[in-house]
Amino acid sequence: MSAGLKITLVKSQIGATTAQKAVLNGMGLNKLNKTVVLKNTPEIVGMIAKVSHMVKVEE
Repeated sequence: MSAGLKITLVKSQIGATTAQKAVLNGMGLNKLNKTVVLKNTPEIVGMIAKVSHMVKVEE
């Protein structure tokens, strides 16, 4: 469960709620098409669930 997840922001933050913007900033996604690699933890999976319509996730 410690494998990395590759997360890419594919939809703009414009029009997103304040909570969704905070989640994206917490993951380090502040620009469109930016990609980060994060550990596969329950906390990160929960954050992805909040903004699943805005990001693309790969193993």
